[in-house]
Formats: sequence, C-alpha cells, structure tokens
Amino acid sequence: MSAGRVRRGFDAWRATVIGIPYLWLLALFLVPFLIVLKISFSESAIAMPPYLPVFDLGSGVGSVAASARELGVQSYTWLAGDPLYLNAYLSSLRIAAISTALTLLVAYPLAYGMARCGPSTRLVLVMLTVLPFWTSFLIRVYAWIGILRPEGYLNQALLGLGLVDQPLQLLNTETAVFIGIVYSYLPFMVLPIYASLERLDGRLLEAAADLGCPPLRAFWSITFPLSLPGVVAGSFLVFIPAVGEFVIPDLLGGSQTLMIGKTLWDEFFANRDWPVASAVAILLLLVLVIPIMLFQRLQARNAA
Repeated sequence: MSAGRVRRGFDAWRATVIGIPYLWLLALFLVPFLIVLKISFSESAIAMPPYLPVFDLGSGVGSVAASARELGVQSYTWLAGDPLYLNAYLSSLRIAAISTALTLLVAYPLAYGMARCGPSTRLVLVMLTVLPFWTSFLIRVYAWIGILRPEGYLNQALLGLGLVDQPLQLLNTETAVFIGIVYSYLPFMVLPIYASLERLDGRLLEAAADLGCPPLRAFWSITFPLSLPGVVAGSFLVFIPAVGEFVIPDLLGGSQTLMIGKTLWDEFFANRDWPVASAVAILLLLVLVIPIMLFQRLQARNAA
C-alpha cells in the first residue's frame, strides 16, 4: 500500500472523527437555536402553534428577503419595556452565582480529601459521588420537600436536639433553592476539581516543605493555583445550568422565587406567548455565551 493512499485514508478517518461532533452540534444546538430565533421574530396569534411566522421558506426567495427587511422586534421591545424580565435575569444570575460559590465551598474539601486518599479508596469515593445520578433528578428534588417542610426530617432533628424552639420555614424560600442547587450540582463541581488535584505532582509539595514552607502557605501557593482549571470548569458546569434552572425553584422556591426558567415556563405554557418566550431564551443564551467566549479568548491569549 502506497504512502499516499495511507495518508488519504488517515485524513478521511480524521475528518470523520472531527465531523461527528460538529454534526451533533448542528442537529442538537444550531438547528433548534435557529428555530427559536425565528419564533422570537414572529408575531403572537391565537392559533396552533400560537405565532405567525415571519419567514415562509415555501413562498420563495423574494418573499423571504422582503420578510427579512420587516423583521418583527415586538418581542424584544416588550422585554425592554417590562421590568419583570430584567428582574428575572438579575435574580437568576444572583442565585446562580451564590449557589456556585456555596457549591465550591462544599466541593473543594471533598475533592481534596478524595485526591489525598489511596487509589482503592478513591474509586469508592468517586462512585459515591456519581451515585446520585442513578436516581431521577425530579425524585431527588421531591425528596427535599419532605426534608425541608415544617414537619419534615430536618426540623424534627433540630427540635429534637433543642437547637430551635419552633419549626423553621425553609421550604418555599431562596434558602431551599440554594440547598437544592448545591445538592443537585455538587458532583459537577467535585469531579473537575478532583481531576485537577489527582494529577498534582506531590514532589512540588515535598520540595516546598524541604524549603521550610508551612502546609497552609504551600496549599495557597501551589495546590490551589494548580487546581484552578478544575475550579473554573466546575464553576461553569454549575453556574450555567443553575441560571436557567426551573424544577428546583418551582418545587422548593415557591411562587416568590423569581428566576428566568420559571418565567420561560409561564410564557410558553401559561401565557402561550411563544415569541416573547423565545426572545427571553435567546437573550439568556447571549448573556451566558458571550462572557464565556470572552473568557476563553482571554485564557488563550494568556496561554500564548
């Protein structure tokens, strides 16, 4: 077999391997995104589906071009004039940021302890970390209702220990939302940090100790900086889905908790205003994607 034929076969195989993820993204991200984008420029209507499309591909290229010049921006104008959506965005970002910080505070010691254990113990701890994923997400959130309600297990334990005189109102509060998010997304923070700490070269800490560096200073000077890639990855994995979370604030936060996921649900299914809901989703995507792209660009520039 000639070298040229081998080379062409290798290039074809490489193109196939690279192309499969791109096709996956095209089918499951780009196409749905374009559909939602199209709906966001449509007009609301009492119909099925409840909107009048701006673009009609079956009417010819000329009609599509004319429609493009008359894009409906009523939905985006409505968002700009109604403070509900801005408050929902800000509240979602605030709750997601606080939840991410709390998750990091809980996850880092767990990941650090896992990385310092022996190889056999690590496997058991990693399995225990992943074990909650074997149960339905909805069931796990429902379980917290029984734990946090006034007559639930947590209040019973606090009353039995004499720490409180009367049951605490935890359910239907932001505190319950924080608890639910931290519990549900904790593995997404633990595993990336553990992966960074597990690859840490122990000789660096030994060298620091030989040079007289105290353990606490060695941690902040060596261990934590080298684990930052895992911290950043885990923070993104928690923050991004927490911003658009719907199930946890709906079940644990009650009607007083304002988050953009609940607002999207109300617009789609209660108000049946699909164009406004699509505009909310598009803006949410931009709010999340643009800062991430800028951060990655900054990271690449620093690495260069």
